[in-house]
Amino acid sequence: MTAPRLGATPVTGEKRSLFKLIGDVPTLVRELIRTEIELAKTEMIAKLKSAGIGAGFLAGAAVVLILFLGVLLTSAVLAFAQIMPGWLAALLVAGIVLVIAAVLGFVGYLILKKGIPPVPSDTIENIKHDLDAITGVGKRDDSEHVRHPGTGNGYARGA
Repeated sequence: MTAPRLGATPVTGEKRSLFKLIGDVPTLVRELIRTEIELAKTEMIAKLKSAGIGAGFLAGAAVVLILFLGVLLTSAVLAFAQIMPGWLAALLVAGIVLVIAAVLGFVGYLILKKGIPPVPSDTIENIKHDLDAITGVGKRDDSEHVRHPGTGNGYARGA
């Protein structure tokens, strides 16, 4: 059994008068605004969470780069102290640490890029679509809308 849509009235077979339908408009608009605000909150939380994770990866890359400098300095000291195998081993370790820093930095950049700019773009599109539907511009096609999880009665464009 599916939940009723936003503003849907129970099917009882009775026809409602125009005045009763017009009287329902303020309630429906209030519900729509409340739902869009909830959708905006959910979208902002997801984007800011993504930005926080990306920033954490970038901080991890910075720490690894500091370690890289320590290893690189150690390899330079070993290179001067023992001109043979010791410095080569330290240089290999420094190269491995550099690769780790590059991977962490790239992953952090990709995750951070997902959350920027922290604007609820999906919600803005929904509000524009709702305003068009209210003002009668265009045609409202419910097949383009799906329920947005976790927001109650909200809709999100796309499938």
